[in-house]
Parts: sequence; C-alpha cells; structure tokens
Amino acid sequence: MRRNRLLALWAALALLCLWGCGAEEAPGARRSVALITKSTDSEFFLAVFAGARAAATEYNLELTISGPETEEDYETQNKMIAQAVEDGAEVIVFSAIDYERNAASIDEAAKAGVGIVSIDSGVGSDQVSTYIGTDNYAAGRMAAQAALMEVEGPLQVGIVNYNEGTANGQERVRGAMDALDESGRAKIAAVVTTLVDAPRAQTDTVGLLLDHPEINVLMAFNEPTSVGAARAVRTLDRAEQIFLVGFDSNIVTIDGLQDGYVDALIVQNPYAMGYLGVESAYKLLSEQSGGLEPMLDTATQIVNRENFFTIDGQKALFAFDPYSNWAK
Repeated sequence: MRRNRLLALWAALALLCLWGCGAEEAPGARRSVALITKSTDSEFFLAVFAGARAAATEYNLELTISGPETEEDYETQNKMIAQAVEDGAEVIVFSAIDYERNAASIDEAAKAGVGIVSIDSGVGSDQVSTYIGTDNYAAGRMAAQAALMEVEGPLQVGIVNYNEGTANGQERVRGAMDALDESGRAKIAAVVTTLVDAPRAQTDTVGLLLDHPEINVLMAFNEPTSVGAARAVRTLDRAEQIFLVGFDSNIVTIDGLQDGYVDALIVQNPYAMGYLGVESAYKLLSEQSGGLEPMLDTATQIVNRENFFTIDGQKALFAFDPYSNWAK
C-alpha cells in the first residue's frame, strides 16, 4: 500500500513538473516564418536562403523555405501560400512570380492574420507591410547606361526578358527602354520573352541574334536569361560584335566577364534580401512594424572588367559577407 502511495506521489510530481516546465517554456516558443520564393535552385535564391537562415538564427525564428520548380509556376506558389497558412506560419516572406495572379492568395493569407513581407519581386496586394529588394526601374536604367557609356554610335538593342507577369523583369525593361529612348541614339531591334531557364534562354537568344544580325547590344534581365544569353554569344562567336549586359552573379557570367563575351553585370544583393526579409518578419512579430519602411532598396551596382578585381567588385560578385553593414 505504501509503495502504491509513493508511486502515485511520484506520478503527481512528474505531472506537476511537466506542467511547470511547459508554462516556463511557452513564452520562449519560436515564432514561425515561411519564405516562399520563385524557385529554389538558382545561385540568386541560394544566396537569399543563406541570408534568411542567418536572420532566423539570430532572431530565434522557425523558418521554412519553399518554392516551385520553375519561375513560371505561380499556381504552385499559391498552393504554397495556402499551405504555409495551414501549417501555422505567422509571417510569409514572399517573392512573387506573378504580380497579379499571386495577389489573391496573399490577400487570403493576410485575412487569416498572417503578416506579409515582399522581397525581390512585388505582388499586387495592399497587405504587404514592406518591400525589400532592388529598385528595378533604376536597375534597368543602369543596364542601359552600362551600354551607352561603352558603345559608340547607334545602338541596335536586343532584349531577352522573362515571364511577362513578373514585376521586377517588367520594371527593368521599362527602365532600360526609357534610358535608351532618352539617349537619342538607340533603337530596340527585337525583344524575346523566354522561360526562366538557361538552356531555353540560350536557344531563344541564338534565334534572336540570327534573325537580327544588326544587334550590337544585348540585354538580359535575370540570372538564367543572362546565362543563356552569354552562352548564345559564345556559341555564335559574336563577342566582338555584341556588348552584353546581364543581371546577377553566376559562374558562367563571371567567366564571361573575364573571357570577353559578357561586358557588364548588374549585380543585386540577394543575401540582404533574405536577411532583411526575415528580420522584417521578426519586427512584425515583435510589434515593431512602425519601424518598417514601405520599400527598402538593397543596392545594385555595375560590375565590368574595369572594376572586376576591385574589393567592391569582388564583394558584389561573390559570397556576401554576413558581418557587413547589411547584417547589423
């Protein structure tokens, strides 16, 4: 009998301990953030993920990362948004494939009480607390200026762009076209819209250049299309005739800068987009949303053969330093 009473007492104490431990741990429970991007396998988004994970570690957040297999699949993105809400995400950090077609799903998530942070590519929802990324119109103008500064005489421009519903690509093209038009010496010879896939972009760019041999300036507006365009110029052995401006940092385009078939890269800061996106999610969760700006420009720069080996050029092209000012 005495043994039974002792067992009962131990059981009661164990339950009391479990209850007490749970009460103490609840305030420190990790908050949940979902990062949903346009894809998961490009060097650009791998850098985004590195920044996001660093911020999640610093702010003790539970971070999930997802994205579709292709940067055209906005429907899968919409399903991922709904799944993130169902799984209990408190904030979604989102890079939209389609400005319009992703908007309703983001609105639904916001109605469910989920905070929204937009990075890289915007979405047409007024529920977004902040946008963090490139000023894409200005980046497009920068691409045009890179060519205008280096190419003498008339410019016959070929443009390689991607997904017409994606906000950042369209803003970049608009900025480039405006700057080219203002110059008075540039003409758009042809525009091709391709998939966000380097082999397909290469095939479409080869076709563009064969159909328009007059092109002496070629512009591509994200990482995969830039890789495809660079390979097309190299395949056709047109490096001497074509000034190529690409976007982002990739081993193929970096090699192209050194070897002469890429002339300039407009380099963004994807690590900062990921880091600051998750940091902004933390601010929403800790009721610091009043400190969020509607837009935070993560800075963009031109890298060419003149500044390739400078400290700033190398920092832009290669691994982001987590101890730089962006991460503080």
